[in-house]
Amino acid sequence: MLYLQLLLLKLGAKFVGVKLGILGLGTVGTGTVQLLQDWAGRHPLLQEIEIHRVGVRSLDKPRAVELSTEVLTTDLEAIVNDPAVDIVVEVMGGLEPARSLILKALSNGKHVVTANKAAIARFGAEIFTTANEAGVYVMIEASVGGGIPVIQPLKQSLSVNRIHTITGIVNGTTNYILTRMQTEGSNFSDVLADAQRLGYAEADPTADVEGLDAADKIAILASLGFGGRINLQDVYTEGIRQVSKTDIAYAEKLGFVIKLLAIAKRNTPSSPLSIRVHPTLVPQAHPLASINGVYNAILVEGEPIGQVMFFGPGAGAGATASAVTSDILNLVAVLKTNTAVANPLLACGHQEYCQIAPMAELTTRFYARFLTNDQPGVIGKLGTCFGNYGVSLESIVQTGFQGELAEIVVVTHDVREGNFRQALAEIRNLSAIESIPSLLRVL
Repeated sequence: MLYLQLLLLKLGAKFVGVKLGILGLGTVGTGTVQLLQDWAGRHPLLQEIEIHRVGVRSLDKPRAVELSTEVLTTDLEAIVNDPAVDIVVEVMGGLEPARSLILKALSNGKHVVTANKAAIARFGAEIFTTANEAGVYVMIEASVGGGIPVIQPLKQSLSVNRIHTITGIVNGTTNYILTRMQTEGSNFSDVLADAQRLGYAEADPTADVEGLDAADKIAILASLGFGGRINLQDVYTEGIRQVSKTDIAYAEKLGFVIKLLAIAKRNTPSSPLSIRVHPTLVPQAHPLASINGVYNAILVEGEPIGQVMFFGPGAGAGATASAVTSDILNLVAVLKTNTAVANPLLACGHQEYCQIAPMAELTTRFYARFLTNDQPGVIGKLGTCFGNYGVSLESIVQTGFQGELAEIVVVTHDVREGNFRQALAEIRNLSAIESIPSLLRVL
């Protein structure tokens, strides 16, 4: 520690304590305070951090951490306006007042650390523009993947690579549900209810099971990986409610597992970006196929590095606090070196929005399950309709019956999504087709 202090002093740094203002003392906020207070055996710069103010909803609520009454306050505006605060740590979640408080802190010249993926995905342009104008940083490591270090690697370690694809399992709730459906043969609704009882799913699970949480996260990752802002409305989003235990069983027979994937892909540096969230049949030999339970993983493919995968706990007090505190530490290092020069590897440098390709232009494989009347020639008619639109079939098999209806499963080769949808529109008009209960993409 003495050597570090002497080195920084030679560089002109002034050693004064860095003061934090923390907004929120829930699961993540409590974990962050615990980590900051238990600094023995960790990075020595942690000893230079002072928890100056902590904003809470109620002063009377019992706490799992010891903080003086002078530190706790219900006046969140006072924290972001306090001239003594150097770094504001936003771990309260939600869109408002989080967005307004972040913007006020930045306007007041304070660096910000946040775990708020929803606010960053929706208001990132406003937030980062304000930060750049104020000459401060917004650090967001905890916004994607919990404790998995993926934001800074994309901004720094992998920044010399030409990124081709970012593919992630970035929502622990849906991964937990799909894993249990696969291992137990259970229905979606039954596993969801159990996940809510165990605390793995929220009372209102919409953001998770409809893919909205994953869309926020892939928008953030794509912005970093492909060097442009992402309009969240351009992210195609599909959840897992329609995934049945029947499809999971068929996928296993065909050599796949079903995962909710968040995918951002660019075929060439000049081509539009494809960005989407949807349940996907993943080959059992693929690195993401074995990611089970509440764990997250992000696979990055680029040139020249090839494939790199980041894996770990996607949520939880300790994991997320680790990411939050690592961002705090990066900012402490900036403040300690007392430099007025912006670090381009920490700042948000891109201003333009990425061009997003429409889903109709996506090229991918499909899995479809049809329920048909049991009559001769149905498979042939399906094949003809697909052939009319240039859809090449890898397999088409009648797998059994549901009551009096025959069940037919089709897996395609790579096909343009627009062509596949046109073929389905024609197939739906066939008298033999009762319904198309499942339609999933294949990685």
